[in-house]
Amino acid sequence: MTTRWTVTLTKAGRTKISYPAAQVSDDGDRISVRAPWAADGVKDFGFVRFEPGDVFVEHFWRTRWYAVKEVWSGAGVLKGWYCDVTRPAVVREGEIVVDDLDLDLWVSADGGSVLRLDEDEFAASGLATSDPEAAAQAVRALDALDDQARSAPGLPALLV
Repeated sequence: MTTRWTVTLTKAGRTKISYPAAQVSDDGDRISVRAPWAADGVKDFGFVRFEPGDVFVEHFWRTRWYAVKEVWSGAGVLKGWYCDVTRPAVVREGEIVVDDLDLDLWVSADGGSVLRLDEDEFAASGLATSDPEAAAQAVRALDALDDQARSAPGLPALLV
């Protein structure tokens, strides 16, 4: 029997998106789920397109300040990894809730492109003033993801 979850991504206290997902695994710290692309239509970032038919295998940690999302085309080809810097996931009663802290990292499937994203949004969010400890954790999380992505084993080493 497959365990079903609702993944809810919040930002600044408001729900950004909620979508259904099926559990892949849960080791007590990291919970992994599979979900289809949940937004309407195509989202073209220039460096990658998320589109209907894409499948996301999403990894959330209860103790880490990020989530790693493997992005697969509908044909089963890995597009890459989209990493969200978030507060640690809250897992409760059929729901996984993550609070987005603006910072993101994109890593292409071949590991050749590593892009830090939304640092301007993070700076403008005011988190450094309103919650300096969370801001510091967020910056450390982005740096750790960036370092891991550029290492020989890459991001897949986080997911074993």
